Amino acid sequence: METFSILFVCRANLCRSPTAHAVLRKKICAQGMEPWVSVDSASTHDHYPSGPPDPRSQQHAATRGYDLSDLRSRPIQPADFEKADLILVMDLDNLRVLQEASPAEHVGKLRRLTDFCVVRRSEVVPDPYFGIHQDFEHVLDLVEDACDGLLRHVRTLRNAPAR
Repeated sequence: METFSILFVCRANLCRSPTAHAVLRKKICAQGMEPWVSVDSASTHDHYPSGPPDPRSQQHAATRGYDLSDLRSRPIQPADFEKADLILVMDLDNLRVLQEASPAEHVGKLRRLTDFCVVRRSEVVPDPYFGIHQDFEHVLDLVEDACDGLLRHVRTLRNAPAR
């Protein structure tokens, strides 16, 4: 079975997209989906090449059992548009930047992560970088909810049973 590739994108790949990457990675493993679902994350801007996720994002994620320590910031590359089956952005600015950068045949892969929320309603995953403790927790709440919906969506595409 071919791997279904998901790419998360935010501005700097320091807070939101690595959080989503780690959350989905753990959920994929817990549900036995790692043989056929892959996940990655990238940035729209190359502000922190190869930098680790924000320490606050790492700390808040760790309290919920997610490990971001091995992730590193990187800018989105032209090959990412070809490789990914879904490119999920965190906010409308990310979406605009990628719509402009994407080859026309891959624009349909672009979606907001919050499109997959099951319980929570939000147009975007807000950037917590200049925020407070609760902002990082809110990001985790949205990301966990959206990743649950995302995996349901992927299972539907693959006609795979839930575990």
